[in-house]
Amino acid sequence: MSFSRRSFLLGAGSGLSLLVVTACVEESPRPTTSATPSPTPSSAVPRPSGIERSAWSTDPFARGSQSFFPPGATPQHRDDLSQTVGGRVFFAGEATSADRAGTVLGAQQSGARVASEVLGIVSSGEKVAVIGAGAAGAEAARALVRRGVDVIVLEARDRVGGRIDTRTPKSWPLSVELGAWRLGEVVDQSLLTRLAALGIESSALTGLRAQGNEAHTADNTVGGPALGTAQTWAEAQLLDPSLTAALDGSGAAATAAGTTVEGLAGSDLLDTTLATLAGVTGASASELSTWYGLADLPTRDRIVTGGYSGVITDALDGVRVSLSTAVLGVSYSDSSVSLKLGTGESLTVDRVVVTVPLGVLKKNAVVFDPLLPFPHRSAIAALGMGSVETVWLRFDKPFWSTDAAVWTLVGTESDITDWVNLQAITGEPVLVGIVGGKAARRVVKLSDDDLLESVLASLAPFAEA
Repeated sequence: MSFSRRSFLLGAGSGLSLLVVTACVEESPRPTTSATPSPTPSSAVPRPSGIERSAWSTDPFARGSQSFFPPGATPQHRDDLSQTVGGRVFFAGEATSADRAGTVLGAQQSGARVASEVLGIVSSGEKVAVIGAGAAGAEAARALVRRGVDVIVLEARDRVGGRIDTRTPKSWPLSVELGAWRLGEVVDQSLLTRLAALGIESSALTGLRAQGNEAHTADNTVGGPALGTAQTWAEAQLLDPSLTAALDGSGAAATAAGTTVEGLAGSDLLDTTLATLAGVTGASASELSTWYGLADLPTRDRIVTGGYSGVITDALDGVRVSLSTAVLGVSYSDSSVSLKLGTGESLTVDRVVVTVPLGVLKKNAVVFDPLLPFPHRSAIAALGMGSVETVWLRFDKPFWSTDAAVWTLVGTESDITDWVNLQAITGEPVLVGIVGGKAARRVVKLSDDDLLESVLASLAPFAEA
């Protein structure tokens, strides 16, 4: 029994440019079904000359990459988390964003919102602390300082940026974005304009133009309709089911399993769609609400290629920032706020803006005294913190021949099924693997050597695609 590699473009008629590769068992000259391929020897792929990886799932200052709606969580929880406590404690961050959760723009808008709230009640001479120098904290501090407020930003890391993490490794021809780096051409227009003004380049993710759920599906004839069927079914249920339960309960999973497209099993195509969805939401199908969040997923059709962290350093220009200063406790009263710092010191301010990620709040890494109001605690417990990890590989020269920007593996046991080919965008032989949800949490536990072997095996089908 031999293995063959087949590659083709799916959805080309609708403007998609996704290279889909599957290794299929060849029972006849033209196989009509696909099977999970046995591991292809990774020797087909040269070892990269550089590798960089993220680890948001285990990062103590993040505990994940972005928030999402699990079953039972609702938009009201985000609104509850965004409410001020006694006019002393304010909350910002992407998890508090009503319509742009999980995005840098959502974080920035939440920072601007909180700044407006603080400015509405702050008195002359008051001191405000901002916890976190990510997108939300930087935006809040920027707006407050511009209005003459005495602000200090406390950042636990030794750098600014939060979940924007730009690296400039030696010998790499471009900057590496280990955190947020994907944007939407339309929905993020204001942010893109700001990046352009700062000279931070972004590039179109060639061909990815579909909207809604279909923007995250390699094959719209299987994955998109399956998600739509599941959502319609879920709307008629008494309780919010997980996406997995909705796919099963609606019959969408069974319908997909009985479908074959270009020799690919529909169940494999659906699994690939769900893997891509996890790379956007940070959650696997069994963790996602079907009632909320799926209808307004952010479109990701642009990537930042010129140093995303520049937008944070610009916002913090002229702002007092204390790095390597973790805040372990927030004690608040009617008249002031006392912050317990990881250095063993304490700091008393008049008001505090909390922008730490939801994952940190869920771990109770910042202790509030008195306890936060029940709506805040309920929101923290109800909302989910997802994981999206990226693996960046630099090669001396490309081993692939396709110029497609987006690659997707179908019918594979590999955890990383989605890849971005930066050579098609920047001209540099760099590949970026994207993985989310439970698969991301598995990948992050791999040693560097095991991860390398895994990704080389994952990429083997592209060596001759």
